[in-house]
Amino acid sequence: MLDLMKLRGPILILGASGFIGANLFKKINALRNDVYGTSSKENPWRLSDVENKENILIFNLRINENLHELFEKIQPQTIFNCIAYGAYHFEDNPELIYETNFLITLRILNYLEKNKFSAYIHSGSSSEYGDNSAGPCENDFPLPNSHYAVSKVACANLILFYGKKKKLPIANLRLYSVYGPLEDPSRLIPNIVHKALENSYPPFVNKNISRDFIYIDDVCNAFISAALNLEEDSYGESFNIGFGKEVTIEKIAYEAKAAFAIPADPIFGNTESRHWDNVNWFANIEKTKLKLNWQPKTSLQQGLLKTADWLKASENWESLEKKSKKYVLNKAYSTSIIIACYKDNLAIPLMYARLTETLSQLNIEYEIIFVNDGSPDNTEEVIKNISARDPNVIGITHSRNFGSQAAFQSGMKIARMNSCILMDGDLQDPPEIIPQFIEKWKEGFDVVFGIRVKREASFFMQIAYKLFYRIFSYFSYVYIPKDAGDFSLIDKKVVSWILKFSERDVFLRGIRAFVGFKQTGICYLRPERAFGKSTNNLIKNLNWAKKGILSFSYVPLSFLTFCSIIIFSISLLLSLVHIFLKLIFPEIAPQGITTVMLLVIFFGSSILISVAFIGEYIAKIFEEVKARPKYIRKSIIQNGSIKNISE
Repeated sequence: MLDLMKLRGPILILGASGFIGANLFKKINALRNDVYGTSSKENPWRLSDVENKENILIFNLRINENLHELFEKIQPQTIFNCIAYGAYHFEDNPELIYETNFLITLRILNYLEKNKFSAYIHSGSSSEYGDNSAGPCENDFPLPNSHYAVSKVACANLILFYGKKKKLPIANLRLYSVYGPLEDPSRLIPNIVHKALENSYPPFVNKNISRDFIYIDDVCNAFISAALNLEEDSYGESFNIGFGKEVTIEKIAYEAKAAFAIPADPIFGNTESRHWDNVNWFANIEKTKLKLNWQPKTSLQQGLLKTADWLKASENWESLEKKSKKYVLNKAYSTSIIIACYKDNLAIPLMYARLTETLSQLNIEYEIIFVNDGSPDNTEEVIKNISARDPNVIGITHSRNFGSQAAFQSGMKIARMNSCILMDGDLQDPPEIIPQFIEKWKEGFDVVFGIRVKREASFFMQIAYKLFYRIFSYFSYVYIPKDAGDFSLIDKKVVSWILKFSERDVFLRGIRAFVGFKQTGICYLRPERAFGKSTNNLIKNLNWAKKGILSFSYVPLSFLTFCSIIIFSISLLLSLVHIFLKLIFPEIAPQGITTVMLLVIFFGSSILISVAFIGEYIAKIFEEVKARPKYIRKSIIQNGSIKNISE
């Protein structure tokens, strides 16, 4: 019988919101009040019934400063690291796999090397063995077959180095197929038990695929035994934590049939195996029994029945299933929110709060890219503080103000998701409209833009904006929706085409229309700027109008041609009239300098207007020929740090 009171405290469980971490936290927390657990998100569902919420600490441990702050605050003596990424087939970001599984562990061990502690027990994986999975001993050569497996092998070797060479009391537990209460509902055992309670079966892979199933309570005991019984000669070593018994898919199906009296026989092979699924996957636990004084006690049938008791006591299956990671990480409709910011330091925190509240309801993968377009205020610091709390937030700082069009392009260039949503940072584009954008995207539209049916502005500006869009639409050689600004959702295939446009003086809403694809609009009320005064004015708006018309219309040049023909015709007619009068009625023919002045003024004005129009087009040509950068990035903001960049 384990004596939890012998664990040296304070006790810190990293990744306490996960399946293993939550069970371990609850087991120790039931008897002690000096156990602390970390979560990357507020109110994790597995810990919702924990009474001492103050012992659940919200930290983004991908940020080194946060990790240091956590350890300095708790001063833990016993550390259980249950953080992992990549164990699920939909967790397939290689960079995140290696950062989470290896780099975070490296930072932890670097800290522990300089501070006294009692034990550090790491959550490893049987995936480290990869294709060498048939009862390997801990010293057998691993054959990793996935990024996750490679990262875990690297971590095991890192722990071995720190244990043997630096004499730290640490160990790596290679966990096999852990199951039981609080397991992610997308996993095999919860699905088997759920279907068994309905007298049926879930889809099965090949019946010969095998696992070594180990009940969660036995795994928690393994962590505790390791912390209590680890001797110096075993520092840094790995230990297999399984039942030590191979269980095929066929066998577990019939175990469920016997435990729940399911009348029908199971059917196998009606779902595809995953690339890492192996025949003969089981543990050799002799070393663990000997060195850690541990062995499993819960049989598979007992574990299935205990899991069933948990499911029966839980909320309905549909609600539980929605909490699965696979639903949170819906990648098909992932989106990058790109926000152009200039003098928006006060609006950004409110924008972030409204965005995350809206996006959390959509259960989609997302990132938020704040583009600080040379703001003279503390916008960069505000973005940095937000990114320290949320790894989904990225910031870009430009070397100066290049304008919102350049800011959007800068954000689109680094966006990783399947769509981009362009927004102004002053809260005039309501985040609450985004679900409607996503819905239209799901219906098959490649571009969904916001239509400003009404805006909170002066009567004069409302009329001016409406007049501009109508003149612009009339003049343009492509159809450009009226009252549609930059606020829009753009599918990544459209984004890739937009980024191919090499022009420097960009008018995005025109380019968005030019590229085509299937487009639609969503009507919304555009409010006033939330904080401060608008950076737009009449002159800037006139420049916007000029940019749009010159970029997507040849009407001014056509107008000059038309005027030239009319003026020439009138001049010819007047010349003929003048000659006629001079010859027939010389006494009434126009005389004096007045006529000459009027004609000079008339033609001079016409020439100046013509030169002005032509000059505008030549100026655009001049800007394009110079081929200057559209924007210059000064720094990237991520994970609470600002990194200066050279290009």
